[in-house]
Amino acid sequence: MGKLALAAKVTHVPSMYLSELPGKHQGCREAAIQGHRIIGQRCRDLDVDTIVVLDVHWLVNAGYHVNCNAGFQGRYTSNELPHFIKDMDYAYRGNPQLGRRIAECANAAGVGTRSHEIDSLELEYGTLVPMRYMNGDGRFNVVSVAAWCAWHALDDSRRFGAALRQAIEASDSRVAVLASGSLSHRFNDNGGAEAAMHQTSREFFRQVDLRVVELWRQGDWKTFCAMLPDYAELCVGEGGMHDTAMLLGLLGWDGYDKPVEIVTDYFASSGTGQINAIFPVPA
Repeated sequence: MGKLALAAKVTHVPSMYLSELPGKHQGCREAAIQGHRIIGQRCRDLDVDTIVVLDVHWLVNAGYHVNCNAGFQGRYTSNELPHFIKDMDYAYRGNPQLGRRIAECANAAGVGTRSHEIDSLELEYGTLVPMRYMNGDGRFNVVSVAAWCAWHALDDSRRFGAALRQAIEASDSRVAVLASGSLSHRFNDNGGAEAAMHQTSREFFRQVDLRVVELWRQGDWKTFCAMLPDYAELCVGEGGMHDTAMLLGLLGWDGYDKPVEIVTDYFASSGTGQINAIFPVPA
């Protein structure tokens, strides 16, 4: 019998990798990196064997997709921000059995989903950045789920999340699920001052983000779920915030009532709003 051991919403900003490198930005994302390391240690303490990442940097135009190859290895450079992430080596084991089961459960629930075991289907940095800091020793198997769902309904992503929970509980794995994406996601305009790297692009977005974090701290998921479609649209949520809809579908949607544990306080990155937060798993 499988178990959902941990759930979290995490940042994957590429400036975390830049923060490691010598130069004027070295150390700028240390709090976010340490937050990932705390979550990784929590996974170790909970005997997690597999991390499922809901990755809003994996764009899909139709259906739901799971990358569950037996292993992943390569050298990654971001085509979006090659001056932030370049030549980042990675090597992780996969969990094909769990990935196939996720697709089976989602399809049985009427959410069209495909699982893929394709060597040339590479991981995106929404998966690779968190795994760098949580899974640097390769202890955990990795499964990546496409969560930049360009033409999908948030309610379908909620249903996918519920099916993901069923798949985990029907498996032999102890699983952590990470919704890897931002809060507001309106980047700074091209040519903006580099100093704005640590600011949100609009005060409106920052204020709404702060209210959302307050709701999360209170465990007021009825209010948050009711506002999620408008929040995702008006605050330019990353990937349509389908990762967040999946995560809350996993946890019970607006019936969920647990306050989050903030691991890394809200911060701004290149105009966007970011956080690391653990969502306590209900019994």
